[in-house]
Amino acid sequence: MSLTAIPAPTLFWEQHTCLPLSTAADVGDVLRYRRPGGSYICVNVGYAPHTKEMSLGFLDQFRRQIEAHPDLALAGGVADVDAARASGRIVVAFDLEDSRPLDGDLDMVETFYGLGVRALLPTYNTANAAGCGCLDTEDTGLTTYGRDLVRRMNEVGMLVDGSHCSTRTGLDLSVVTERPMIYSHSAMKGVWDHVRNITDEQARECAATGGVIGIPGVGIFLGENTATLDAFVAHIDYAVELVGWEHVGIGSDYAFDAEDLEVELAANPDLFPEEYTRWGTVRFVEPEVTVGVEAELLKRGYPAEVVAGILGGNFRRVAGQVWR
Repeated sequence: MSLTAIPAPTLFWEQHTCLPLSTAADVGDVLRYRRPGGSYICVNVGYAPHTKEMSLGFLDQFRRQIEAHPDLALAGGVADVDAARASGRIVVAFDLEDSRPLDGDLDMVETFYGLGVRALLPTYNTANAAGCGCLDTEDTGLTTYGRDLVRRMNEVGMLVDGSHCSTRTGLDLSVVTERPMIYSHSAMKGVWDHVRNITDEQARECAATGGVIGIPGVGIFLGENTATLDAFVAHIDYAVELVGWEHVGIGSDYAFDAEDLEVELAANPDLFPEEYTRWGTVRFVEPEVTVGVEAELLKRGYPAEVVAGILGGNFRRVAGQVWR
């Protein structure tokens, strides 16, 4: 591959990032991802410890802030994301990192979608009513409820996300879904054997659905708490070689309040065991470094078309196929 320059600003698509899960969080923090070409940012609004009421409360507060902010906009569809490229604004949508906030009611998929939730992970690290998590030693995959959940998500237009799920659950997702699935923020086990990373088989089966794998910038998933641009790109390189550049994107999983994260880790040892804590304070690739991956990939000889796909075009394609 020869060194090429991108002829026009490219869309940046961040498939998963984490504001503090508090009604006092400042959504304006996502402006750290602002860049020429526009940005789409998917913000988490709940995971395993959160109830339906809590996630709805986060959504209400986050939406109010976005609607009042001159440089932010809510994402309804891909047309809103495309509009950001001309205006330079950041378009924001949301995800749920567990199915618990649905409270067992599949109709809540439609409700959350109407409030801007565009992706959902059935399980978060440990087993629940939908299936198994990546920490479970007994991996029985998706349950009947989990399969029904995937079908409802397909109907509604919500992205099916296998991050944090067990290997078997992730593979089951790729079989059950009738639309492209994603791993919003999952690094490659072939590079670093962490319990949260996905196998080559999971990556291939995701790609076979037409889906995309978002590479995270979390130090403990990239290596021995190695939050560097080189470590980040090593996982991108591996994924591109394995499944093709059309199926690779960015889901940095950046935590805007590291102190809150450390409190969460300590308060939930069942969700965050020694595999998360053995290296001390978790390090992250900062947003300013994440958006700079564009220049790094070009420097390493990736063609402009490929860089544009990894930076945002691939996730935009999948959203266009899945979102309603």
